[in-house]
Amino acid sequence: MSDPKSSANVQETTSPQLLHLVMGGRVKDPRSVEFQDPESIHVVGVFSTYEQAEEAWRANAQRTVDDAEMKYVIVHIHKLLEPSS
Repeated sequence: MSDPKSSANVQETTSPQLLHLVMGGRVKDPRSVEFQDPESIHVVGVFSTYEQAEEAWRANAQRTVDDAEMKYVIVHIHKLLEPSS
């Protein structure tokens, strides 16, 4: 009798690692994402799910909602690392 939990009986599916960077700073024009001072960009963090990244983005964007020149964005790092995925 085989053990259903043995690795021979379990098919592992590997999904690609998804990484999302949340960052923000003062932009030159509120309609763009060109930052005034790239060296002073606030890096919030890197997150493994879009939902976590969106939560971090929302918290920071809402904190600076009254400053039109402050902008936070989510960058899909996994799309930069492997553009074909």
